[in-house]
Amino acid sequence: MALIALPLAFSARAQWIVYDPTVNIEQIISEAENIAQFVSMVDNQVQQIQQLTSQLEQLQQYNRAFGDPSQILNVTGVSALTSDLTQTPLGQTISAVEQTSDGVAALTYNANGLYHQIGATFSTPSGNQIQRGTNNYKPYEAINNATANYTNVTANVLQRRQALKDAIASTTEALQSATTASEVQKLTGVLIGQNAALAATDKEVDQAVAVSVVQDIENRNDAQKQAASDQEEQKAEVIEAFSNYRTNFQLNTQPPVFPTDNQ
Repeated sequence: MALIALPLAFSARAQWIVYDPTVNIEQIISEAENIAQFVSMVDNQVQQIQQLTSQLEQLQQYNRAFGDPSQILNVTGVSALTSDLTQTPLGQTISAVEQTSDGVAALTYNANGLYHQIGATFSTPSGNQIQRGTNNYKPYEAINNATANYTNVTANVLQRRQALKDAIASTTEALQSATTASEVQKLTGVLIGQNAALAATDKEVDQAVAVSVVQDIENRNDAQKQAASDQEEQKAEVIEAFSNYRTNFQLNTQPPVFPTDNQ
């Protein structure tokens, strides 16, 4: 019986769990460190979420304050501005003024009754009707065309200026009631463009005036050129006339012989 009990006792001891405090403490510390790292990671994620939420709120505040430029499409004043900028200039160049000059029109021009009409013919003292040389009156018609060009440009500019001024007033009112920075920026750009277009219309009038002045200068220059040409021709004619006179009427170089009483 003793021999049988001994193996049984030994077998029971072999099934006991060996407890090592040092290993157990290390496991607990390692687990605590893992939990601490997890908590730190979660905290970082929470902070990132809070930062993203703050940035999102800032973006929303920015959109409320500045507005979304892509949503501001119907800006006040844009239609009037683009309509004026796309118009074809009405003013003519000097070449166009000269090419359309007709001497016949110059003979019938009276500036709405301001001037006396010359007419295409005139009568001589003997009653003969003489047809005027229309080509000689083309420079005068060029000035008349330049004046008409100035008149047309001025009328067109005055109409456009009023339309632009009305558009500037509407844009200014819209700028005053704008609620976002994006709307203010777009309206400011339109306002700058409208003022630039208004100044450009004045330049069109200046251009029309310049055409008239330059054409008048060219006419005066041509008149002086024609006068110089006439003087040169007259001088040549006089020299030639005196030369022909000497050839046909030579002076007698012999001394005159007077009759005496003996003859």
